[in-house]
Amino acid sequence: MKELVVISGKGGTGKTSIVASFAALSKNSVLADCDVDAADLHLILEPSIQQRETFSGGKQARIMVENCVACGKCFEMCRFNAVKRTEKEKRQFAYSIDPIACEGCGVCVRVCPHEAIAFEPAINGEWYISQTRHGSMVHARLGIAEENSGKLVAIVRDQARKLAEKEHGNMVIIDGSPGTGCPVIASITGSDLVLVVTEPTRSGLHDLKRVIELAKHFSIPAAVCINKWDINPEITQDIEHTMNSNGCKVIGKVRYDTAVTRAQLMKASIVEYTGGAVAHEIESLWRNVIYELG
Repeated sequence: MKELVVISGKGGTGKTSIVASFAALSKNSVLADCDVDAADLHLILEPSIQQRETFSGGKQARIMVENCVACGKCFEMCRFNAVKRTEKEKRQFAYSIDPIACEGCGVCVRVCPHEAIAFEPAINGEWYISQTRHGSMVHARLGIAEENSGKLVAIVRDQARKLAEKEHGNMVIIDGSPGTGCPVIASITGSDLVLVVTEPTRSGLHDLKRVIELAKHFSIPAAVCINKWDINPEITQDIEHTMNSNGCKVIGKVRYDTAVTRAQLMKASIVEYTGGAVAHEIESLWRNVIYELG
């Protein structure tokens, strides 16, 4: 079983659109949307949720008012200013913990002399196992302003692998996050191939270089697709030259076509929507991906 991860150095390059087309072209694959901070693959594939689980990325403190003697030790020791003090009467205070400011470090729990602080798992999001018209899919949603997205990505990948083994799938196709941060690292480590989707802009080239270096750091084979290459052929040539110099293949170029947007409005991938030139280019890209995966 192979693992393909599709990522991008920056948002808006068309990464998810290409993954949706791969989903339509692949046979016997499991999909995983690891862009948990801003998941959108479901907008095209319309998954039907079969299993729903909560995600806890850490713990959160809560003062049990009935046990608290208002000694103020937690207020003194919290370095994140998460413990709030309100004056009830003159020189008498009540304490509470702001769940947004709490980092879950547990210091207040350790220093409380009366064991008046509960330390409970924090619910940071949800993950799902779903069915789509192209097979099984594992995806997730991280709560607003929640952290530990890398841990949630690891869960999504692990569940996708298990599902592929259960269904005797031959590939896991992962829609990764843009950038080079923690969720991207969690998406690509241990994969068989990273396909980086870029666009022909100076910022696209800059961020592409960073992602390729990240893949090299983890010794993961990487290949490049230049999406909307025809909007700036000059920078497209610069990208091809730079990648050739770095020993990284450009295995596909996909033209700009407004049909992609029309397909998205119809909740379809471009290869399902049209048999035009842009669809043929993505089909060629898919064949090259299969070749690179061996």
